[in-house]
Amino acid sequence: MEPLRNKGIGGSVAARPGRPPVSSRSSLERLGFELFARQGFDGTTVDDISAAAGIGRRTFFRYFGSKNDLVWGDFEAQLVRLEDLLGAADPTASMMDALRHAVVEFNRFDPAEVPWHRQRMELILRVPTLQADSTLRYASWRDVVTRFAATRTGLSASDMLPRLVGHTVLASCIAAYEHWLTETDADLGQLLDAAMRELTAGFGRY
Repeated sequence: MEPLRNKGIGGSVAARPGRPPVSSRSSLERLGFELFARQGFDGTTVDDISAAAGIGRRTFFRYFGSKNDLVWGDFEAQLVRLEDLLGAADPTASMMDALRHAVVEFNRFDPAEVPWHRQRMELILRVPTLQADSTLRYASWRDVVTRFAATRTGLSASDMLPRLVGHTVLASCIAAYEHWLTETDADLGQLLDAAMRELTAGFGRY
């Protein structure tokens, strides 16, 4: 296999000869993931990614605010998508069924995208230097679920029950993802569905 990178002046990663400069957010994201796979997240710098992409640091920061942001992709847009899914939930469905359907749909990916998403989640869940940033992102995701629970229960988002729903739904999703990363043949949607069903049923039967 042809090496992905060549070392340039000062050890930076140089773009392959003849490779056109990266010109889209998604292309830069993919290239970053390729470098993370070869060099490790901590061993890859913004300069490495920029050089391999054939762009300058300033151009990189037009796409992403940081190396961490590249890992998470367009996270704000994804939060809006989750809110839209919950907003479109069947009002006759129970709160937990509505959340389960939204969570499964939110995490549905084209088969071609699954390997990239698996790599993304490997980084998010297993790279220590990403954990502090992940905590902030999780809080934003959890807040979307908490607000939905508050609307469904007629309570304030600051009340304990909506907060409990937000925390436990997030925990269920993380547990499903961690299992998915260790069981490469498992279906992510099925794992999320099963985790949410267990949460809905409670653990009193065990």
